[in-house]
Amino acid sequence: MHLLRVIAFAITIALSRLVLPAASLEPLHAHCVIGPSDSEQSGAFSIRIFDGDDDCYGYNGRHCNSNFNHDPFTRLTGITRSDLARDGARLTATLAAEAGAFTCTGTVQEGVLHGDSLFIPDPAFVDRMEKMGFGGFTSEKLEAYAFLNVQSDWARSLQQAGVKGMSEDKLIALRVQKVDPEEVRQIRALGYQPSLDDLIQIRIFHITPDFIRKMQDRGFKDLTLAKLVQIKIFKLDE
Repeated sequence: MHLLRVIAFAITIALSRLVLPAASLEPLHAHCVIGPSDSEQSGAFSIRIFDGDDDCYGYNGRHCNSNFNHDPFTRLTGITRSDLARDGARLTATLAAEAGAFTCTGTVQEGVLHGDSLFIPDPAFVDRMEKMGFGGFTSEKLEAYAFLNVQSDWARSLQQAGVKGMSEDKLIALRVQKVDPEEVRQIRALGYQPSLDDLIQIRIFHITPDFIRKMQDRGFKDLTLAKLVQIKIFKLDE
């Protein structure tokens, strides 16, 4: 469920608002709430951004047509967990990313920061990505990139590892699963030619190069990626 929430958040960010021409890259304005994350990570937060006047479900019991992100964030500056205990405190939380800068400015109420958000896209990031063949960016998509920390070096490393046919949206899915270019190289060196969907699936089921070698050492023959996934599903490796 955690994976589905993160993917849904990224897709909603990219598609739910009015899509602007890529060349405009206008700043995005919305409402935001930041509260303590359920994660055990110290200093982690949950960020929610939404349009409209209603506050978000989960902090005051109401539901609104919102963009949610339940993923824990430790990349925020300008706010600490202890700040959320200071009712009435005026804060600006900032998330700096290569794709752009996100800020949420507001007031702490009952342990949660309520305010207005601003996302400013970074055209230099777009230029770097366009040189690698990625285009059609909107401010909304860049905001999703910022939250997921999609970086140009990582995209370039995937290309260098032999990953072909990547689209701007596929990069989101690959980043959600934390697809590692070095791991891709090792899997290809073992004789596999994974598709984009394969790369996502083997990350979901933790099909690592070490796991593949371990199964080969156990005598499993003709191990396709699909068979390796089945081994994980049916726990034949245990």
